Amino acid sequence: MKPLTRFFALAGFALALASCQMFTPPDVQESGFQPSDKPITVDNVVANAKLADMAKAQHPRILATYGGEYSDPKLERMVAKVVGNLTVVSANPTQTYRITILNSPNVNAFALPGGYLYVTRGLLALANDSSELAAVIAHEMGHVTANHGLQRQQLEAEEGLATKVVSDVLGDSPTAKAALIRGKLRLAQFSRNQELQADAIGIKSIGEAGYDPYAAGRFLQSMSAYTDFRSVSGATDASLDFLATHPNTPQRIELAQRLARNFGPPGVGTRDRDAFLAGIDGLLYGDTPEEGYVRGQTFLHPGLGVSFSVPDGFVIDNSAAAVTATGPGDIAIRFDGVAIDKSVSLTDYIRSGWVAGLEDSSVRQETVNGNEAAMAHASAQGWQFDIAVIRAGGQVYRLLTAAPSASSALEPVARSVSGSFRTLSAAEKAALKPLHIRVVTVQPGQTMGTLAAQMVGVDRKLDLFRVLNAMSPGATVSAGDKVKIVTDR
Repeated sequence: MKPLTRFFALAGFALALASCQMFTPPDVQESGFQPSDKPITVDNVVANAKLADMAKAQHPRILATYGGEYSDPKLERMVAKVVGNLTVVSANPTQTYRITILNSPNVNAFALPGGYLYVTRGLLALANDSSELAAVIAHEMGHVTANHGLQRQQLEAEEGLATKVVSDVLGDSPTAKAALIRGKLRLAQFSRNQELQADAIGIKSIGEAGYDPYAAGRFLQSMSAYTDFRSVSGATDASLDFLATHPNTPQRIELAQRLARNFGPPGVGTRDRDAFLAGIDGLLYGDTPEEGYVRGQTFLHPGLGVSFSVPDGFVIDNSAAAVTATGPGDIAIRFDGVAIDKSVSLTDYIRSGWVAGLEDSSVRQETVNGNEAAMAHASAQGWQFDIAVIRAGGQVYRLLTAAPSASSALEPVARSVSGSFRTLSAAEKAALKPLHIRVVTVQPGQTMGTLAAQMVGVDRKLDLFRVLNAMSPGATVSAGDKVKIVTDR
């Protein structure tokens, strides 16, 4: 079990409070998340209503998971143009496609039966021209036209039934485990075959639509570079990224390039780069103001008016699940908020039963940077935990730190993190601005280094500049080129 997973399970949290939904009213219903009232569609025919209804039922859950819909008319028009060009040459031109741009920094795109297609703003920020976006959308349209969603559902249902039978009959025997592993491998192989089929359908579509067919292989390489960058820098929730469900291998890239050669040598087809860059200029990058911002080793939330920092070597992940941080020695930190009546003392709250393995004698009342607080220690199953509960601005926040029982670093790390918690001044809150993708034209004398130095709010600026602009370490820029940078202006 991963340290964070075990940490959360042992702590016995009564509430799972996401960073972006820290104080969401409990009575929010899924009916409140409706498909866009201005969807990007290719026609008005509702085809295959049963499949569309299935997808519609999942639509609110997807919006809730990926931060809702990202609204930008300029961007929507650009995406609509690409979809329209692809629909004309698709295997099923009567299929209605509803495209939703998701307000998520994760790099992802996926499809549901019935023609529901999704692309995140994070993916749009990584792409560099219309042909690359077309390759992604055509791949997902390929899943729809090939009915992969239905095939996948059927196989998973059959595999689930088989799993239950194996478990009921054989229990936890090695034979049962081997059977379950074989089942998972069959699902994985099925998925790979689907992906390769969707690649073939998608590349054929973009080539026939007049786009650069080599864009598919090119964007696969960009996602590979993004993955490498993320593995060093830390990232948003990896389970929500494209490569978590879309296998990315050198063989797959080679296959994409081979399929592209059916349309001619590199250089064939249009990239439509200028129109794409105009569409994404100003695109929100990274966290939203509602989720708070990660700036280096510090998390700041302008809406809640609070901030805390983690030690060097730790990486903060402001994901859809929570604000967490991981560091050396399997040490994990979680930050969230909880609703507590003002009449309840923080020490009584700690003792109220939500912490497993609580050492009652360790519960104590303290003050953190002028804010009422309570601290405690807990231990269970090879892990030790530090609990800090702080009341600030009418809300209560929890900073929970976990470390292996043998670790001597829990106390100094926990005290550093909880001691850094503070409320933000009005000026500090006003100064916090979201980051955006800006498209700039390279001026004479500018280099990759000087352009990357203009970026703000991000780490490893030069590496990120190369990833966003699909440039190798040895690449150069020329006056007049258009490139993407990240800035708060």
